[in-house]
Amino acid sequence: MARQATRRSPRRAATPVTKREAASKRSVPSRIVRRPRGKGWFRGYLKGHFQALFLSLGRVSRNPLSSLMTIAVIGIALALPAGLHVALKNVQGVSAGWEEAVQISLFLKQGVEDVEVEQVVAQLRMMPSIEAVVRVTPQQALAEFRQYSGFGEALDVLDENPLPNVLLVRPTPAASEPLIVEPLLHQLRGLPAVEMAQLDMEWLKRLYAIMAIGERAVLVLAALLALAVLLIVGNTIRLAIQNRRDEIEVQKLIGATDAFIQRPFLYSGLWHGVLGALMAWLLVTLSLWLLHTPVQQLSLLYNSNFTLGSLQPIAVLVVLATGGLLGLLGAWLAVGRHLRDIEPT
Repeated sequence: MARQATRRSPRRAATPVTKREAASKRSVPSRIVRRPRGKGWFRGYLKGHFQALFLSLGRVSRNPLSSLMTIAVIGIALALPAGLHVALKNVQGVSAGWEEAVQISLFLKQGVEDVEVEQVVAQLRMMPSIEAVVRVTPQQALAEFRQYSGFGEALDVLDENPLPNVLLVRPTPAASEPLIVEPLLHQLRGLPAVEMAQLDMEWLKRLYAIMAIGERAVLVLAALLALAVLLIVGNTIRLAIQNRRDEIEVQKLIGATDAFIQRPFLYSGLWHGVLGALMAWLLVTLSLWLLHTPVQQLSLLYNSNFTLGSLQPIAVLVVLATGGLLGLLGAWLAVGRHLRDIEPT
């Protein structure tokens, strides 16, 4: 009995020590988890993102042919709406001076005295929506008609001048819009001395309608091509995930999180989008450079100083940001879908 007691006593003495050791081992992870995150954690987080950023760029450069094809397709897709936007801005720049050419011709009644004509001119010049008024007398109109019509000899047989006084009214630029100049036209028609008021606004209305259609077409085309960029980037990232399937399974086995695994793929999509946007900018710039000389020659034939405008710095930044966001979004959609399907076996 004494021997059995002596044999059991070490076990009883060692049992509390073993529990304390186990408790101390269990308490270590809890202290580590509860430790607050400081500057070191944030620096490590940023370091991990920078490493993934440049790692993804290295992977893009290791496959130059396939990456160049993908970037070229993205660049063409982004260059089409950007080029149409530049073309539309150039058309608007050409038509900006046409609004100033809007002119209302007021044909006064026959027999109106010069004093009454001057009163009408003074009344028109006081109106805030009218910029200038030019009077064309019947004698001036007849001389101009004789000079440019080619019927000078036929006019000699006339006993009297049949042409009336004409007032050329030019509205202000703010009042030259189609929706504003038409009420002004109706107002001038109501003047007692006015026989007829004429305004050719159909061409200006057609121009505004064409430009509105062009703006809407650019938006629709940009939306469709943005969807195309999402599909291109998504398919590229899907192929990259399938090629690295074994590596992803190993990472998941050793405890890597999904956020850590998908980080390089997201940055890869970002690089594809940004490089595709740079390709789009180069394509638009090259196209404008090729068109510059013919357009300049055409403008000289019309005695115009028109030159083709290029993408403004703000527009370039918008194209770059759009390409990067589309690439990042396309990669996020592809990674979120296909990464869940990969589980270690």
